[in-house]
Amino acid sequence: MQPDVTSAAHHSGRAPEPVGLYPHARRVGNLLFLSGVGPRQRGQQQVPGVELDEQGSIVRYDFESQCHAVFQNVRYILEDAGARWEDLVDVTVFLTNMQDDFATYNRLYAQYFQTNQPCRTTVEINRLPTPIAIELKCVAALQG
Repeated sequence: MQPDVTSAAHHSGRAPEPVGLYPHARRVGNLLFLSGVGPRQRGQQQVPGVELDEQGSIVRYDFESQCHAVFQNVRYILEDAGARWEDLVDVTVFLTNMQDDFATYNRLYAQYFQTNQPCRTTVEINRLPTPIAIELKCVAALQG
């Protein structure tokens, strides 16, 4: 007997609009895979805490406010797809400045994941598609 591999795309009405052609999440069986989630807010192009120059390059950013915004966007996507924060089982974080931002991320992550501790991978990358310093890629295991 084949396992149920029905796939369904989910779009959140509260998370920021995707910057490309992809859903916020896709459910396959009891797993929910989230597309990369950044700190923008729905209906806005400006990133919380980011100051850009005339060429669109980052002059300065408030990494802590970006972290809070990313976690809120992940929560929106989970809830709008019928999942809970506690359902997260794997988190991959992409940082553009590991040296300056990892300690802050680690501190805030510990606050948000006090009771639920998913597996985690942290990767430093050169840049992200928009002027952001953090993006999360998450997987949740749904309860039913």
